[in-house]
Amino acid sequence: MSIPPTPDLLVIAASNGENLALAQRFAAAARDQDLTAEVLDLTAVDLPLFTPQAQAAGTPQELVGLQARLAASPRWVICAPEYNGSIPPVLTSAIAWLSVQGDDFRALFNGRPVVIATHSGGGGHTVLTALRLQLAHLGAHVVGRQLVSNSAHPAKDDSIADLVRRLHHLSLPVA
Repeated sequence: MSIPPTPDLLVIAASNGENLALAQRFAAAARDQDLTAEVLDLTAVDLPLFTPQAQAAGTPQELVGLQARLAASPRWVICAPEYNGSIPPVLTSAIAWLSVQGDDFRALFNGRPVVIATHSGGGGHTVLTALRLQLAHLGAHVVGRQLVSNSAHPAKDDSIADLVRRLHHLSLPVA
């Protein structure tokens, strides 16, 4: 995976459907606020499922580029569908891989400003609760406001723009 120039905001989509479309809306809202933004479709990253056996086999090449891309981006938005009442497997596995790199499992996440959002066929609240708990455990600074949308209640442009503003005004971690 080649590493493009560092955007102000990296928008991570944990599905290639409605949450990818939501991620693209977040990126567009960031550009409307004169920020650079890029969408990362996790479903296009060829990572094996994280298991102890896979970890023992060595670091997957795709993980090196993914980790560098995430580390270079000061702020993230994560758009994830609710999957059986929780976090989708592609995101869970990616977080597991990323958290076992190096000596500090929190290193990539610690102090990182993050917005969480979902377009969900279900209620959507349980994925955001689970994701907030996991990201907080990893040390991320998760914005208090979150975005829940579905086909009956689509995301509003002003809500997306507000979340981008809130995220942009958070302090970055000290290196």
